[in-house]
Amino acid sequence: MTRDLDTTATTATRPTGERPRGLKGRWRRLALVAAVAGPGLVAANAGNDAAGIATYASAGSQYTYGTLFFMVLVTVALVMVQEMAVRLGAYTGKGLGALIREQFSLRLTALALGCLLLANTGLVVSEFAGIGAAFELLGVPKWAVIPPAALLLWSLVLFGSYRYAERIFLLMSLVFFAYPIAMILGHPHWGNVGSHLVVPHFEPSKAFILLGVALIGTTVSPYMQFYAAAGVVDRGAKPEDYRLIRADAILGAVFACVISLTIIIATAAAIGGTGPLESAAQAASALEPVAGKDAELLFAFGLIGASALAGAVVPLSASYAIGEAAGVERSVSRSFRDAPLFLGLFTAQIALGAVVAMTPINVIQLLIGTQVLQGLISPIVLIYLLILTNRRSLLGKAANTPRYRIAATVVVVGVGGMSTILLVQTVLGWFGFG
Repeated sequence: MTRDLDTTATTATRPTGERPRGLKGRWRRLALVAAVAGPGLVAANAGNDAAGIATYASAGSQYTYGTLFFMVLVTVALVMVQEMAVRLGAYTGKGLGALIREQFSLRLTALALGCLLLANTGLVVSEFAGIGAAFELLGVPKWAVIPPAALLLWSLVLFGSYRYAERIFLLMSLVFFAYPIAMILGHPHWGNVGSHLVVPHFEPSKAFILLGVALIGTTVSPYMQFYAAAGVVDRGAKPEDYRLIRADAILGAVFACVISLTIIIATAAAIGGTGPLESAAQAASALEPVAGKDAELLFAFGLIGASALAGAVVPLSASYAIGEAAGVERSVSRSFRDAPLFLGLFTAQIALGAVVAMTPINVIQLLIGTQVLQGLISPIVLIYLLILTNRRSLLGKAANTPRYRIAATVVVVGVGGMSTILLVQTVLGWFGFG
């Protein structure tokens, strides 16, 4: 993977202003796109995993279209955050974990990595729980499928071609393109959809704020920034590749959020106003306009691909971050002997996630709960990201401009504000004031 961009050297050294000409030039540009594109798209779309789908579907079932404007704001936040992450990777040649270690104290580095590990542990469990829930829709008990799934994901990364598996999981996840179709066939009230997309809607209830934090957590997850930056570095990208990397990050974020919006709208049209989701079968019901009685089958197939993709990406992001902070070898192209800490952490997370996912737990509550935890931790990681991209000593002219710095600060303050409100409400509830 570290040699993926070697073939683009001639493109990178082309004199400024000279464009590739003819068919050969177009193929060369396509090859460059194929070589660079990936980390941003994979990182953003991994958010549309089992937990993400459960959270978006629950938003539609609880508040119909009431969270749409909020999701538009979250989309803007994700675009900015992902762009900053890949910019750091491209211009420094280092992942977020390594940069935090170099630019901050040991305690602050430990805080960042501790938050990431805490959030990712819950996520890995939720991914295997999502795989189990998908197969239960097909009549297969989770205890019969989770261990083999864990072994398969582990083997693909350690011994197989993770990049090949990544593409397969992405293709399986494309099943969720059915949500835009289901949204249209479900005949939602387009006037209400349009107004909720542009007019702010807010409810001061704890349930609404809890869901809002969960939507932030599943869309702007901390692991996405670590994975996106590390993925750019692992591919050997250079500053001259930044335009394509930036396009990949932005398009990936927008694509993922458009799918998220259609999940909310499709679910709202199907079961809006019925309250929180109770099962995966309820989430699948939003696909009935497309698949009819086979809605659960279609949903299960997509859920398997989405959960498997995130089941590999999430533990890899933590392994990248800790490997970077420790200054040791970290790459999926290395053997266990060459990168024992990196691959050992990946193995431990897979094993723990699979074991916990087989316990008798409420899958939907677990999935949404992990996103709330992500939302509470996101502001901490975003502060590190904002400080790093503001530093000219690190990025030079590629550092945040004054306007970008203000906009990014507003994003971090907004995410932090939602998390703080939820924490205050929770603490007050403990003392009977909620």
